[in-house]
Amino acid sequence: MIAHLQGRLVEKTPTEVVIDCNGVGYQVNISLHTFSLLPDSENIKLYTFLQIKEDAHTLFGFMEKAERELFKFLISVSGVGAGTARTMLSSLEPKQIIQAIASGDVVTIQSIKGIGVKTAQRVILDLKDKVLKVYDLEEVSVSGYNTNKDEALSALEVLGFNKKAAEKVVEKIVRENPGVTVETIIKQALKNL
Repeated sequence: MIAHLQGRLVEKTPTEVVIDCNGVGYQVNISLHTFSLLPDSENIKLYTFLQIKEDAHTLFGFMEKAERELFKFLISVSGVGAGTARTMLSSLEPKQIIQAIASGDVVTIQSIKGIGVKTAQRVILDLKDKVLKVYDLEEVSVSGYNTNKDEALSALEVLGFNKKAAEKVVEKIVRENPGVTVETIIKQALKNL
């Protein structure tokens, strides 16, 4: 409904701004990412997303269209509300979130306050294909750590296994067979736990 606002910046805090558009002050919720990009000038333009609920109409603002689109993706995931999506965009750069989703990096997404293992997995499951398509990424391979290992560990934790014991077993499986799939890690770990 309201695609963008252009006007005079009247108030500014790390979580919200007030923009005066021809005498009407719009209170707009922002992420820390957008806050860091706000110009020093008085006149600004924010791309917006209006969320309408029974009890509130809330306006969210973004300096970049790409951040607004990522926000829309995030709130489309069951269990991720606008507040959580804003926290995600405040905790990590949009590029980092996109990379984490594209590479299936549960640990990075889970590192955000208020996001548990299941929500992180749901975000990746629901958005991976969309993110790869929209941001024109190839399947992203992340060097430096093994996402299959991390996914297997979080799955074993969800199944109720002790984290320390699971880590030892999974570590051994990955060391012996570096290219192993998540399913194989889990199956072998279940035999050894």
